[in-house]
Amino acid sequence: MAREYPTYNNIEITDIAAEGKAIGRYEGKVVFVPYAVPGDVLNVQVLKNRQDYAEGIIKNIVTPSPQRMAPFCSHFGTCGGCKWQVLPYSMQLACKQQQVFDQLSRIGKLTDLNIQPILPAKETLYYRNKLEFTFSDKRWLTDDEIAGGNPVEQHCGLGFHIPGMFDKVLDIEACYLQPNPSNDIRLAVKQYALTHRLPFFNLRDQTGFLRTLIIRNAVSSGEVMVIVVLAHDDKKHRNALLKHLQQQFPDITSLFYVINGKRNDTIHDLDVNLFAGRSYMEEQLDDLTFKISPKSFFQTNSKQALRLYHTVRDFAGLTGRETVYDLYTGTGSIALFLARQAAQVVGVEMTEDAITDAQQNAARNRIFNTKFYVGDMKDLFKPEFIAANGRPDVIVLDPPRAGIHPDVAGNILESGAQRLVYVSCNPATQARDLAWLSSHYHITRVQPVDMFPHTHHVENIVLAEKNI
Repeated sequence: MAREYPTYNNIEITDIAAEGKAIGRYEGKVVFVPYAVPGDVLNVQVLKNRQDYAEGIIKNIVTPSPQRMAPFCSHFGTCGGCKWQVLPYSMQLACKQQQVFDQLSRIGKLTDLNIQPILPAKETLYYRNKLEFTFSDKRWLTDDEIAGGNPVEQHCGLGFHIPGMFDKVLDIEACYLQPNPSNDIRLAVKQYALTHRLPFFNLRDQTGFLRTLIIRNAVSSGEVMVIVVLAHDDKKHRNALLKHLQQQFPDITSLFYVINGKRNDTIHDLDVNLFAGRSYMEEQLDDLTFKISPKSFFQTNSKQALRLYHTVRDFAGLTGRETVYDLYTGTGSIALFLARQAAQVVGVEMTEDAITDAQQNAARNRIFNTKFYVGDMKDLFKPEFIAANGRPDVIVLDPPRAGIHPDVAGNILESGAQRLVYVSCNPATQARDLAWLSSHYHITRVQPVDMFPHTHHVENIVLAEKNI
């Protein structure tokens, strides 16, 4: 018997929560609803009902908010990305600004926050420089498609995972996140695969040939990198597909393939094989040129990354005499932005390929006062490391979403650094970490940056100075 879900009628949406869901109340109970806008009056189908809160989806809109925008993407509501298309951009920015304040004050218990107005993105569409698409032989079907039936080949899809469903992929017709030729390349790969009956991957059974497609682009140079990930090698079909891409898209400057027989999609531990073109692409920010290899991390919004790096440099307050530690340095982009105004910069990163890129980026930009080390932060960044490289005056942190390890926090406290510049894509873990550091440091400046328009994600930069 199909499960029946209750409906809460005439809920007025009043606010946006930290994770991007809208908030309303029904008989005093908080109700979280995605894809809603403050001012909406909704009938909500409840999928999760707890004693003090409920979660649901929009069954129908009774009265739309005056501020509700028409979504620009046909996949809105199913894809799971760009969930805030229906919110005016000014409201998106206000919600992100509030999110930063709430996380720092509620989770970190931090006070006297000097939060500057969020830096908006100048471009809210086609702003990403990297996307990864997944092949599936059992794509997500709408209710209408299921009822009407469709040919077997139409069950194959190339797109994004449905949220919360590892084995379901939504076939994407047009995506507004990355500029062309991204859309054209994805559609051409899919059509070629269908025409030549190349097996799409089955995520549950781990069978098939075509697995993922990664497309990267450089804003400044216009270079395009494509990585086709295959579940196993088949030289004949692999070369035919890649030659087809090479002929159809002369704009592709780097074309790679990867053989991934693992049960996960990560390629950081796999060989990336160059089929045609150059083994890297280049991105220029100000007068610095960065080499980006297939497995390198680089901020996915190049134009906003430049504004972020300018802010980090401003917060660091360098005079040319300082030793700077750039922890979680990635490909060294922040380190190189700071190096010309510092005595030396020491970068630490756990990914060897990224450190190789960082070293090469320093050389190509003729920056010779940097040192880069490979290692797990909690194992490498210790008192003996500091003794060998010099006590830092400024520490820059740009960790993953999980934040920093307690041991790293402890060694920061022992380092004696005068200033900390903490860059985070997750203000919640940033707040927790700053609370750990608050015995020695106090926050003096906070600058949110919108790197990802139409999503609830926000980047945040905090300057913390040593207590006197």
